[in-house]
Amino acid sequence: MDRTKSKPSGFLTLSAGALGVVYGDIGTSPLYTVREVFGGAYAVPLTPENIFGALSLIFWALLIIVAVKYVVFVMHADNHGEGGIMALTALALRQRHRRKHRAWIIVLGLFGTALFYGDGMITPAISVLGAMEGLGVAAAALSHYVVPGSILVLLALFLIQRRGTERVGKLFGPIMLLWFLAIGALGFDSMRQTPEVMAAFNPLYGFRFLTMHQGMGFAALGAVVLAVTGAEALYADMGHFGKIPIRATWFAVVFPGLILNYLGQGALLIRNPEAVQNPFYLLVPEWALYPMIGLATIATVIASQAVISGAFSLTHQAIQLDYLPRQRMVHTSESERGQIYAPAVNRLLLVSVLALVLVFGSSSSLASAYGLSVVGTMVVTTLLALVVAHDTWRWPGLALLLTGAVLLSVDLSFLTANLAKLGDGGWIPLSLGLILAIVMSTWKKGRDVLFARLQQESESLSRFLQRLTDEPPPFRPAGTAIFLTARNLSLPFALLRNYEHNQVIHQRVILLTMSTLDKPYAAEKEKITIEALDHNFFRITTRFGFMERPNVLRMLNLCRHGGLHIDLDQTTFFLGRETLIRSAERSLNRWEEVLFISMFRNAYNPTGYFKLPVDRVVELGTVIAI
Repeated sequence: MDRTKSKPSGFLTLSAGALGVVYGDIGTSPLYTVREVFGGAYAVPLTPENIFGALSLIFWALLIIVAVKYVVFVMHADNHGEGGIMALTALALRQRHRRKHRAWIIVLGLFGTALFYGDGMITPAISVLGAMEGLGVAAAALSHYVVPGSILVLLALFLIQRRGTERVGKLFGPIMLLWFLAIGALGFDSMRQTPEVMAAFNPLYGFRFLTMHQGMGFAALGAVVLAVTGAEALYADMGHFGKIPIRATWFAVVFPGLILNYLGQGALLIRNPEAVQNPFYLLVPEWALYPMIGLATIATVIASQAVISGAFSLTHQAIQLDYLPRQRMVHTSESERGQIYAPAVNRLLLVSVLALVLVFGSSSSLASAYGLSVVGTMVVTTLLALVVAHDTWRWPGLALLLTGAVLLSVDLSFLTANLAKLGDGGWIPLSLGLILAIVMSTWKKGRDVLFARLQQESESLSRFLQRLTDEPPPFRPAGTAIFLTARNLSLPFALLRNYEHNQVIHQRVILLTMSTLDKPYAAEKEKITIEALDHNFFRITTRFGFMERPNVLRMLNLCRHGGLHIDLDQTTFFLGRETLIRSAERSLNRWEEVLFISMFRNAYNPTGYFKLPVDRVVELGTVIAI
């Protein structure tokens, strides 16, 4: 459900928040896009025809990729209000049961997710550097302060993440509105002086640009794609603000402001080709240059916020869907359940972003590394959305074919153009994406192997209960013992080991299974089921959405509605604490074993993750060979 439907009075607040978080990345692309087309590594000659052609490509890219593909098509593929690659992957898997089909969808989803993390590392670096480079335009002597200033701004950005996207959005929304009004006004003033630039709306100029320059024109697409970076954040942050506020702010504020500014920069280059060194800042009157640098710096902080908050959401989804080990997650809003802060991800992004700033030192150098991760994620999103359109929406074949042909032809054209950047830094996000995809797939595979090993060494619950009938335990202490287990049909390994070594069974035993659904939030009626078994055993299954944080105590309170009253003062939680060692019978490669065991050892403690009372928890250690 779209959040604005349930809270119509909050539409303006959510719209302001969306403007302040979602559109920062794409909103600051004018800082460097036109400059890279005509002055970057693959610059084309600066002629009026080429200016019209490049601007035409930018306009139609924004229209097709952002407005049509993301705002209209992809955002319709919401997983009960949630967006992002992981949510889309879960949605695409819902109707696919053949193993081969599921494997391909999972591979695509993991690789797209990993590429989004690469985008999250590069976006803050290139955006803040692009804004701070205005100092060099204002005064050449200040150019030495670009990198130190960028580092200070980025440090401040990552330090405020713990305050949550709700507060950040409310703070940045009005500032971002001022940004779009300012860049739109600057562009309009320049267009007014050179109105012939509006010929760029004609798609024939873009087509001629590509065909007349052949290889050079096609390579220039690698710079044009910078205009649509941040489009994925619209979808990834949908769960934070809802699709209606995001769509409304795009068409009412963001799209007009961007188009006016791009056309204004083109008009400036027609009048003054020497402005190619920095057409964005040279649009600004001299008296407003320093205020604009300040506003641009804040806007680029917001640009970074879009991908950072999206990375937090994707991390939480990946943990719940068992593609990453548990880690500490903080929900930063009482009203919006999708707003999350991930401390470990925040630290990793900070270190990576600072390293990129120090190594590359300028937005032009980073532009070569940018693009591949963005376009790669776009291709994956299109493919998964087409699967959903076929399986869930039941689109007719012709509509599916035409939509896929148009969207994939645009995506693949940009992807092919960006392959030229591989040797100039494009390998960085691609390598990061590959490494993260391997990490996630290894964790998933390792967990499956671990559960298979535990299953082999355990026994069925029915057989265990029969043993209790045949040989009753000598002593059943008072109270309730709760054993957490991820397997519904077998005996919790901790319970089996506890009985074998201590010959103790509590008067009441609860087998608690927590199941993650393929939708973001579980309905109240499906959150919990209770099944009474022999010997005062109970099997309780709790269900969470992939955007919810499992809270065991809250779920146990719901048991009273099913007639099961649990006194926490008389309850002990038993957790299995597995120590993993290598096995001679290998189900994982040697490097997979090393990686999985390392991740398993460093996973966040289940006591804290499931919010268990620390004074009521007993851990039972077991050595497992995998």
